[in-house]
Amino acid sequence: MAAPRLTATASQTIGPFWHLIEHAEMADLLRFGATGEAITVTGTITDGAGQPVADAAVEIWQSSPPVSDSFPAYGRARTDTAGRFEFRTLKPGPVPGLGNAQQAPHLAVTIMARGILRGLTTRLYFQGEPLNDTDPVLSLIDDPAQRATLLARPAGPGAWTLDIRLQGENETVFMDI
Repeated sequence: MAAPRLTATASQTIGPFWHLIEHAEMADLLRFGATGEAITVTGTITDGAGQPVADAAVEIWQSSPPVSDSFPAYGRARTDTAGRFEFRTLKPGPVPGLGNAQQAPHLAVTIMARGILRGLTTRLYFQGEPLNDTDPVLSLIDDPAQRATLLARPAGPGAWTLDIRLQGENETVFMDI
């Protein structure tokens, strides 16, 4: 009996659902007719050398406003050849934290790409939000320069931008969850 022929299997760091980034509608959380303060969130993902990461999947999810038939509160986008991503969503409001603490409006963000074995998780806060000063997660970051890596900047009416650096100088703060 001949020995079985061995073949290599494809490596997928985010599981069997990579094909979902091929569906651009996943990045539009307003696609089911959600109403509220619509915003666009954009950014660029770069590696430690400052080069764009052109093959990343970026996921966002938010607990405000809550999930409904018209608002999925979850989206996924791919980065383009320049490392850029874009989402359309509703601007989140504050949410309860531990005890009586209020969390500042934010989006949870996960990045998956070639060479990343576990997704990198961070948050996107909105520059100028009064609750940023007392947010229980942001308050854990002592260095103002590091804290700033989580603050999206206004980029026009209803538009926000947050660039994400995976490592090196100005590395984005990632959560160990």
